[in-house]
Amino acid sequence: MPVWIVFSLLLTIVYAGIMLRYLRGWRALPEWRISPAWEAQKKVTILIPARNEAGCISDCLQSILAGSYPLQLLEIMVIDDFSEDETVSIVASIVQEQQDTSADIRLLRLSEILPPDAAGQANKKSAIEAGIARASGELIVTTDADCIVGKDWLRLLISRFDAPLETALQPLLVTGPVLFHREQNVLQYFQSLDFLGLMGITGAGIHQGFQRMGNGAHLAYYRSVFQAVDGYAGNRQTASGDDMFLIQKVAARFPGRIAFLKNPDAAVRTEAKPDWRSFVQQRLRWGAKNAGLPEWPVRLILLSVFLFCGSIWFNLIAFLSFRGTFELGQIIVIQIIVKAVFDWMLLSEMCRFFKRTDLLRWFLPSFFLHTLYIPLIGTASLFFKKYAWKGREVRV
Repeated sequence: MPVWIVFSLLLTIVYAGIMLRYLRGWRALPEWRISPAWEAQKKVTILIPARNEAGCISDCLQSILAGSYPLQLLEIMVIDDFSEDETVSIVASIVQEQQDTSADIRLLRLSEILPPDAAGQANKKSAIEAGIARASGELIVTTDADCIVGKDWLRLLISRFDAPLETALQPLLVTGPVLFHREQNVLQYFQSLDFLGLMGITGAGIHQGFQRMGNGAHLAYYRSVFQAVDGYAGNRQTASGDDMFLIQKVAARFPGRIAFLKNPDAAVRTEAKPDWRSFVQQRLRWGAKNAGLPEWPVRLILLSVFLFCGSIWFNLIAFLSFRGTFELGQIIVIQIIVKAVFDWMLLSEMCRFFKRTDLLRWFLPSFFLHTLYIPLIGTASLFFKKYAWKGREVRV
């Protein structure tokens, strides 16, 4: 049997094993529920970095203010990153409206903190650091300005720090689900399914302790923990990764103290990218940080999935172009079936949990897009060292 056929078969087995482990890990992760005896006591600071978010920031703030967490224990800080639209004026107006209430909303402008030449840089890490330096909360929570949260989001998130399930130690950092909604086209439906799978992967990896990932749109940690790991020191040069690098630093310093908040009512929601250009730019930004992640299991799994999806297309092109052998044709069929079956198993599980079974009707086109974009974006991230983000050109 040719070496490449053996290698393709090995990649297929590895992919099936990875997906099966994720599925088992997600099922083993207990769903979090608030104890009836639990009472909110911790002072919380929510940090919302914002750049050119005039169309979203009001809805984001209003959803937080409508939450069930006591406002007297809550500080909300919007950190403006040199916005060129009406973001600042909208936030200032909301701050003014809330002056006679118990809501504590503050606007912090990086233009008054950083030097003028920082206006052309990616400043999300600087925004979070500036917010933490001025925060009064014991717990820091970060989300994005284009997100909407549910009524009990913050109660679920903060209560997770007080009653651990997996270990005898209370968590020091908690991350939770981020989902897309309001889909309008095939690309957005694909992103929603893709992100649901990513949430299962994230929760399973954290629960089983072999990889730690998360999303800065739904992240909480003690302010003292951020200071203990020296924040973003060592990876400030990478524009993205304010979430992944921090999570893995905390995991290395405090083993077993990372948790995933598994509850459908805790999901933070945002909108998927509407077109191919913005989607590609987003994924290039995400791909730029992968090589620098400190946890080798994450890098190894990303490489395995990249090679597996790439091998499907390589085998298919070789079969069609060079009159491939019967063996090669068999391998292609096996690879497609294995990927479809295990992807369906994980995605259907996630769709049921988060009450989005409507997305499963888009499984077939999403299956094709996922198999295609993994090798394409993975390869592109190796060669394209710049991308557009928030109206800026960022170089890796």
